[in-house]
Amino acid sequence: MNRKYATRVLAVWGLLLALTVAAAFLPQPADSQDNQPRAVYAIRIEGAISPGTAGFLASSLQKAVDANAQALLIELDTPGGLIQSTRSMVKSIMNAPIPIIIYVSPSGAQAASAGTMITMSADVAAMAPSTNIGAAHPVGGGGKDIEGAMQEKVLNDTIAFAQGIAKERNRNVGWVKQAIEKSVSITSDEAVALKVVDLIATSRADLLQKINGRVIERGDLKITLNTASAPVVELSETFRDRILRTLADPNIAYILMMLGLAGLYFEFSNPGTVLPGIIGGISLILAFYSFQTLPVNYAGILLILLGLVLFILELKIASHGALTVGGLISLTLGSLMLFDTPQQYARVSLSVLLPVLITVGGFFVAITFLVVRAHTRVSPSGITGLVGLPGKVKEWDQDRGRVLVHGEWWHASSPDQLAPGDVIEVTAVDGMHLVVQRLKPNNQGL
Repeated sequence: MNRKYATRVLAVWGLLLALTVAAAFLPQPADSQDNQPRAVYAIRIEGAISPGTAGFLASSLQKAVDANAQALLIELDTPGGLIQSTRSMVKSIMNAPIPIIIYVSPSGAQAASAGTMITMSADVAAMAPSTNIGAAHPVGGGGKDIEGAMQEKVLNDTIAFAQGIAKERNRNVGWVKQAIEKSVSITSDEAVALKVVDLIATSRADLLQKINGRVIERGDLKITLNTASAPVVELSETFRDRILRTLADPNIAYILMMLGLAGLYFEFSNPGTVLPGIIGGISLILAFYSFQTLPVNYAGILLILLGLVLFILELKIASHGALTVGGLISLTLGSLMLFDTPQQYARVSLSVLLPVLITVGGFFVAITFLVVRAHTRVSPSGITGLVGLPGKVKEWDQDRGRVLVHGEWWHASSPDQLAPGDVIEVTAVDGMHLVVQRLKPNNQGL
């Protein structure tokens, strides 16, 4: 009995020992192994806010959530952009399942216009020294102030949108109204003092250190940031994001439009070449996609298209260059007016505009000249090519007879009195009948 009891005790102890050893070799959660905090995912957004920017933020946020990151850090430097893209980004930020940290950096960067609302929508808003935020007054498609009843409607809608963000994030509701109505802009120090943003950080590391332990509320859920020693995972733009952001560049949009017009013009002037027409069509479609993301002056687009029409008409109408000159003037004025906006980021650089304009304008003029010259040049072959050729009279009676020209017999007439053997020159062709005259002795070729 004692032996049987002892055997059972040893079996239990053996089982417990085996479980202990097995547990020692089981993988442990990272936090329990070395107390390593979850990663912070980071992206950088620079330049104008566009559909490509909104798409990049949405995809990056999804990657951070899928990887169980503790937060998404957005380093921001923007002069502003499209209100619809801004609304999309704000919606993504305010409904994110993880905390969003926005850091306006580096020194000298800005969160202007649309960037103001994006920054204020973050759970944690920070700025680097010598940065600024504000100047959020809405402008129209041409970069100019919106006029009439629409101005009040758009202004009030933008104010309500921004104040809703500020109230939700416990930021300065009164200041954001001034930033929209009066285009007020403030420095990073003023932004912290006015409770527009939360803090100033000299670097990313400084920021993560300062927000460590901050509690973020997500409804009834409270999340404590553990960022002091958290690893940072950099996310870069995908190929699609880069393409969409590139197309939002006004310089690229202008080049695409001019390339598209040149390709279509070459196709119209030389039907059947195919490739220039394909390239031109694709370029124009991409250009018009870009225009919907930029403050475009439609008068500029119409002037550029009018220039193309005038160049095409030059091929059909003998205007002696008047249509070509009009096309050049229309092309130039349209290019200068295309992005008529005080916002520098939404304008074509003169270092891009002038070379492209000169190159494309010169191309139009050269092609027009070559095509017109080809259409007006006398054909060296066929019936019309007989004019000016010498020949010899074989038979003649009064003002009519038969002549040998270019190795062929022709019926001919002439105002001159001719005789068989006379050398003649063809002056005109009337169907299958030639009009000839006696060839002067110094021009005789037969």
